[in-house]
Amino acid sequence: MTNIQELLSKPVWQMTGEEFIMLSRHASGQTEAQPQPVTDTSRKYVYGILGIAKLFGCSLPTANRIKKSGKIDKAITQIGRKIIVDAELALELAGKKTGGRK
Repeated sequence: MTNIQELLSKPVWQMTGEEFIMLSRHASGQTEAQPQPVTDTSRKYVYGILGIAKLFGCSLPTANRIKKSGKIDKAITQIGRKIIVDAELALELAGKKTGGRK
């Protein structure tokens, strides 16, 4: 009989029927790990004025006004003509009320 480690490194098409059955029995004897929920910690980005428009659900001219207002400047990185917007930060900044009466 062959070692399990040797079988794990051997391609399936090179295994004999006996080796394949032995490997499958070994695999079925192991308990499967419960799937863990995936926590997405990565940032979501939108690109360009069109990305801002889709993010806020508005027209392109309105998205341009939002960008030019300076309200979401902390969320925007612009290199030349390329505009990259951190979506979560932009929504957070747009929701904050600034100015006005006290």
